[in-house]
Amino acid sequence: MAENRNGNAQSANGTASGNAYSINLETFSTRLKTFYSHWKETKSDLWGSADVLAIATPPASEDLRYLKSSALNIWLLGYEFPETIMVFTKKQIHFLCSQKKASLLGVVKKSAMDAVGVDVVPHVKAKTDDGIGLMDGIFSAVRSLSKADGNDNPIVGYISRETPEGKLLETWDDRLKNTGFQLSDVTNGLSDLFAVKDQDEIMNVKKAGYLTYSVMNKIVVPKLENVIDEEKKISHSSLMDETEKAILEPTKAGVKLKAENVDICYPPIFQSGGEFDLKPSAASNDELLYYDSGSVVICAVGSRYNSYCSNIARSFLIDATPVQSKAYEALLKAHEAAISALKPGNKVSAAYQAALSEVEKDAPELVPNLTKNAGTGIGLEFRESGLILNAKNDRVVKAKMIFNVSIGFQNLQNQTNNPKKQTFSLLLADTVIVGDKNPDVVTSKSSKAVKDVAYSFNEDEEEEEQPKAKAEANGTEAFPSKTTLRSDNHEISKEELRRHHQAELARQKNEETARRLAGGGNGAGDTRSSARTTTDLIAYKNVNDLPPPKAMMIQIDQKNEAVLLPIYGIMVPFHVATIRTVSSQQDTNRNCYIRIIFTVPGTPFSPHDTNSMKHQGAIYLKEVSFRSKDPRHISEVVGAIKTLRRQVMARESERAERATLVTQEKLQLAGNRFKPIKLHDLWIRPVFGGRGRKIPGTLEAHVNGFRYSTTRPEERVEVMFGNIKHAFFQPAEKEMITLVHFHLHNHIMVGNKKTKDVQFYVEVMDVVQTLGGGKRSAYDPDEIEEEQRERNRKNKINMDFQSFVNRVNDLWGQPQFSGLDLEFDQPLRDLGFHGVPFKSSAFIVPTSSCLVELVETPFLVVTLSEIEIVNLERVGLGQKNFDMTVVFKDFKRDVLRIDSIPSSSLDGIKEWFDTTDIKYYESKLNLNWRQILKTILDDPQSFIDDGGWEFLNLEASDSESDNSQESDQGYVPSDMEEESVSEEEDSDSKSLVDSEEEEEEEDDSEEENGKTWEELEREASNADREKGVESDSEEERKRRKIKAFGKSRAPPSSGFPKRTKLR
Repeated sequence: MAENRNGNAQSANGTASGNAYSINLETFSTRLKTFYSHWKETKSDLWGSADVLAIATPPASEDLRYLKSSALNIWLLGYEFPETIMVFTKKQIHFLCSQKKASLLGVVKKSAMDAVGVDVVPHVKAKTDDGIGLMDGIFSAVRSLSKADGNDNPIVGYISRETPEGKLLETWDDRLKNTGFQLSDVTNGLSDLFAVKDQDEIMNVKKAGYLTYSVMNKIVVPKLENVIDEEKKISHSSLMDETEKAILEPTKAGVKLKAENVDICYPPIFQSGGEFDLKPSAASNDELLYYDSGSVVICAVGSRYNSYCSNIARSFLIDATPVQSKAYEALLKAHEAAISALKPGNKVSAAYQAALSEVEKDAPELVPNLTKNAGTGIGLEFRESGLILNAKNDRVVKAKMIFNVSIGFQNLQNQTNNPKKQTFSLLLADTVIVGDKNPDVVTSKSSKAVKDVAYSFNEDEEEEEQPKAKAEANGTEAFPSKTTLRSDNHEISKEELRRHHQAELARQKNEETARRLAGGGNGAGDTRSSARTTTDLIAYKNVNDLPPPKAMMIQIDQKNEAVLLPIYGIMVPFHVATIRTVSSQQDTNRNCYIRIIFTVPGTPFSPHDTNSMKHQGAIYLKEVSFRSKDPRHISEVVGAIKTLRRQVMARESERAERATLVTQEKLQLAGNRFKPIKLHDLWIRPVFGGRGRKIPGTLEAHVNGFRYSTTRPEERVEVMFGNIKHAFFQPAEKEMITLVHFHLHNHIMVGNKKTKDVQFYVEVMDVVQTLGGGKRSAYDPDEIEEEQRERNRKNKINMDFQSFVNRVNDLWGQPQFSGLDLEFDQPLRDLGFHGVPFKSSAFIVPTSSCLVELVETPFLVVTLSEIEIVNLERVGLGQKNFDMTVVFKDFKRDVLRIDSIPSSSLDGIKEWFDTTDIKYYESKLNLNWRQILKTILDDPQSFIDDGGWEFLNLEASDSESDNSQESDQGYVPSDMEEESVSEEEDSDSKSLVDSEEEEEEEDDSEEENGKTWEELEREASNADREKGVESDSEEERKRRKIKAFGKSRAPPSSGFPKRTKLR
């Protein structure tokens, strides 16, 4: 960079150390082919019909400049070669340069011959030589090659707009113009050659964009906020210097890019106080930053990585006036329209026309102030001349082109006499890659939304009331600001402000719901049904495979998973999967009976499958009983059949679960690229199956995912970064565990369990039970020492987890993961509340994007962006508790109920919902939400016409006539809700500390026509209990029936998209 601000780039795979450079020959060959092919195909259209191309690169300079000759050097060779002349013919490439450069360029000879069949001819110029003789030699070679091709007067293409610098290039320019060759300009050809980028170039631009928006987000914006909040005085040029240092030292912005590979595109631009210049050549002056009410601050930052440019510009509004508000909203729409128009096949001019149309529609009076173009192409040059986004450019947009979409309003007027606020300008710029379908905004992570660029301070009441009066007079209202740092208005209560905000949210929510329902989006969920198909159950392929009968008694063939029953003197095999239940019974005569009930297709709980449909005329055996005098043999047979059946059913269940899994990408191990990030001695939930002792494992972060493994080879889980929807880190505070938790897009298998939630944790303290029973003194040294050890252990574990999380966040911050939007979220304990989401009470805490409960199982993860509305039920009436119902945007999905929330948490919950822009309602009763959602889905138009969700508004309903009770029909208290069975029963739904070994369960609970003896006895017992003894009163019997009745709700699944975090 010290040699030349323009030539700091290195080849994507090349290395540079001191004076030792290496050219990436593979890249050179590929791009040389592209170069010659492009020249040949567009020779007459873009290359001025040139037969020979002469490109002269000037000496190195400390000034920031963009030259097409330098760009060709970097594009083709990976480095800039100052004071070098390159002459391209159909059969030769001539290099006129110093000895050092010639030796470096010698390695490309073979590659050039193999790629396009041209010979590389170096011409070494000594320091004392003026080079005229070497130049004449090149001209002679050009003439002889042209004559051999039958062309006596070749056309030589050169870059006419680049003025020759230095003695060598001045001499070359003079000799070239006096040789008698026809000359033509090849600027357009080079512009078109550089326009479409390859993957290496796109990656360089993405890395540059990553650095650019990181500097904007982590350096520029926090600095501006601090200066304005603390009313500091700082000049534009000082801000420029600090920002430039942050670009040149990427670690200051938390970016892990090598400093030698980065540079600035231009000195960062800061403008305020009425003096604005929207040209790329603008400079930051020495005036102080002006940030009084009604002012505008423009910031523009551009950085380069391996000489590839990216750019971003933002306008920040301080206590925006209505004029500024309207202008910014119009500019934002125009900027988005220009970006959206950059699609393959469109003309380049379509971007500017789209922006102009938006301004003409929303603010026609601002058209004269609109910039004359919407930006330019960007890459090795900050402004690619052939790709200017103006109204006249008819070039066609192609995929993998990259643009700096920059648009603004110049010299707008405020109605004030203050010269520093009277004139203002607005500017927005982003780096955009043209995709195959939609454009990719590289710098989108730096928000340009109204709420993130508009600040409100309102320190001066007179200045505050003046814009409000104008806004009312104009019939417009200034948009909401990002932050209110000071306010002198305490007249309106929090409750009143919340009520106004909720009313606005209700309006927005009803409009959004109406649009979604009108567009047919009433069922946003996944309605795919995973119909379970069974394979043909074959125990033996033919009779010869049957084992020889030992005796006419029941046999179990473990190998073939069959049970052989003696029927009429013949051993008849049955696959164990056809057996539903097996039981034994002993009568008073010491006779033992074994009863086997089979699964019969076509019965209510055994529907027809593909296997039974093949043999529709088949007759099925329903049940069979055998008698024996040997009770021990009977119990052994029953136990063996049950064990075999359990194993087979578990295997088939796991196979069916795996069949529905989405195929994941393959984990790429870190290998030699970097050392994997590790966290040791972790436990996992859900736990692996098996009866063996549970052992801890290690979690490792690799190139594209995590791997958790124990010392047992079969105990391994891989979680891909692309499958992670939410990542949480919860340190132990009042809990006994520290954990990291991943909520996934698609299910994975942990052991033999299918799950969307995977958690890794460590217990921070041991569970100790005091056997003595006596109280220990608070000043007992042993007690104090033990508590200190526990604190130290907890702090160490929390610090280890925090270090792991920080390192993974840094990994996720790299450009290749920018589309995943991953970052560990931490629950906000201060906003937490107790409630019952499933079966037991739990402490539920919000995060920046979710509502979670991660300690007790089943886990609760609700993404805020998928919530339609929240209804707070059983509020008031002197209740100690209330319930919360979460209605999702997918109306086909069951609502989430959180019961028994203490009323003391009500205000905090309402405040939090209001802060996160979630509309909530209150009701005095529980509602039948299944019926409500069914009614909405059946007739969405009536729901919209009746005011949408406003039927839940207690204030609105109280003001209506008491006689209008028809609207309440169909909405009955949840006590009348029909019974529903929970979709998910987590076998590990115990607290972590009390977790025990996994118990095996026998799935014999299905109803069917043939009942076992236990079922018959249980029914008789229940009947006796319901009837009661004769002395029982009628009330007692009714009480017993009611007590026997219970219901359970199905907990909704939880998987939602990531929400943008607040800055």
